Amino acid sequence: MRHPTRRRGRPLAAAVLVAALAAVGGCASGPSDDATELNFFQFKGEALEDFNQIITDFEAENPDIHVVQNQVADADTAIRTLLVKGKAPDVITLNASGNFGKLAQAGVFHDFSDDPLLDTINPAVQDIMRDLGTHGDEVNGLAYVNNADGVIYNQAIFEQQGLEVPETWNELIEVCEKLKAAGITPFYGTLGDSWTAMPSFNGLGAYPAQGGFFDKMREQGEGVGKASPVSFEKDFATTLDQQAQLYSYMQDGYRGKTYDEGNAAFANGEVAMLLQGIWALSPVKAVNPDIQAGIFPYPATEDPDDRVLVSGVDVAVTVPKNGAKHDAAMRFVNYLFQKDVQEKFAASQNMIPSVKGTQISDEPALQSVKPYFDEGRLAGFIDHQIPPSIPLTPTVQQFLYDGNAQAALATLDSEWRKVAARTIPVTGD
Repeated sequence: MRHPTRRRGRPLAAAVLVAALAAVGGCASGPSDDATELNFFQFKGEALEDFNQIITDFEAENPDIHVVQNQVADADTAIRTLLVKGKAPDVITLNASGNFGKLAQAGVFHDFSDDPLLDTINPAVQDIMRDLGTHGDEVNGLAYVNNADGVIYNQAIFEQQGLEVPETWNELIEVCEKLKAAGITPFYGTLGDSWTAMPSFNGLGAYPAQGGFFDKMREQGEGVGKASPVSFEKDFATTLDQQAQLYSYMQDGYRGKTYDEGNAAFANGEVAMLLQGIWALSPVKAVNPDIQAGIFPYPATEDPDDRVLVSGVDVAVTVPKNGAKHDAAMRFVNYLFQKDVQEKFAASQNMIPSVKGTQISDEPALQSVKPYFDEGRLAGFIDHQIPPSIPLTPTVQQFLYDGNAQAALATLDSEWRKVAARTIPVTGD
C-alpha cells in the first residue's frame, strides 16, 4: 500500500516511464469499431483488480465506451511527463498530496465547480483537497476514498486491562503508564524506516497547523523565524515534546526496527498500539486475520471537543481541462461515484468513501473513525503542505534520536526560508 507520509524516491527517466505507461495493458478486450476508448490513468497498484471489475461492470452498462486502465508505480512523474507532452489521459486518479496541488494550480485539470457530483461529496473531505492547491477558485479534482492517520490500538488488550479510549492528552499518557505497569509495551517504534516518524508528527502537528498556519507561513516567505507571527520554532515546540513523550514508551531497539516488523509485532499482540493509520490494517491482518483493532485520533489537547482526525484523500479523481473525450470521461467518472460502486471499492481498500450517505465497511477500525467524517472533524496531512525539498522526515527522525527540538525546529524554519527565497514571491518593501 502506498503510505501517505512516505517521501518519494528519485524518478526514472521520463522516456522510460512513458514507454512503460504505453505498454501496460488494459482490463478488457479491444474496443469495438464504434466505441470511444478512454485512457484511465491509475496510480494505485493494489487497486488494479478492483478497478478492473469496475471497468467490466461499467462497460456492460455502457457498450459504446471502452476503458483502458493504465497503472504505473511512479504516477507523479508519469503524469507530469504526459501533461508536458500534451498527452493527458482521459480520466486520472492520483494521491491527493502536495504534488496534486501543484498540478491543480497549474490549471491543467477540469473545473468541477458547477458539477452536481461535487454536491454529493463530504465537504470536509473536499476541503482537504482544496487546501492542497487549486487554479484560482476552481475545484480541480474530486475526493474518492480517504484514509485516517491515528493511533491503532488492540481492542482486546484495552478490554483486558480495563482501559478506555483516551480523549485527552493526559488520558493517553495515563493509558501508557497503566500498560507499562502491567508489563505491556505501549507502542512499537519502527524508525528503521524513517518515514514512520511522520504519522505521529502529522497527527500531533495538525493542532498548531489549524487556523491557516501554512497560509501565513507562505505569506511570510523569507521572513519566517523566531520573530515572525508564526513559525515552526514558535508553534511546533509542543508537537515535538508530545512526540518525544510517546516515543519514550516504545520497545527497546525501536530505532532499528522496520514498518513490517512493527505490523507483525502488533498483530501478534506484543504491543498495545501503533502510531500509524488505516493503511497498516491490511499488513496487520495478513499476519493475524482475527485481530480486533480500532483507531483513535491523537488527543493532543485537554478538551475532547477539540480533537481532530488527520485524513488524506488517498484517491482523487479528475479529468484534463478541455479533454477531447470529456463527455465519455465524465460518464465513467459519474459511474465511479455511484454509492454502491464506491462502497465496494472503499471496503476492499480499507478506506472511507467520500460520497455522503455511503456505508462504511464494518471493519472496527473504520467504524471507530466514522464519527469524525460524519461530523467534519478532519484535518489534512501537514507534510503535504511542506515543500518536498525541505528535509522534513530526516529532521524529525534526527530529533527523535537526539531530543534536540530547538535544533529541529530551527532547521525547518531555515529550510523554509531557503525555499521561499527561490520560489515564493515576497510582497512588501
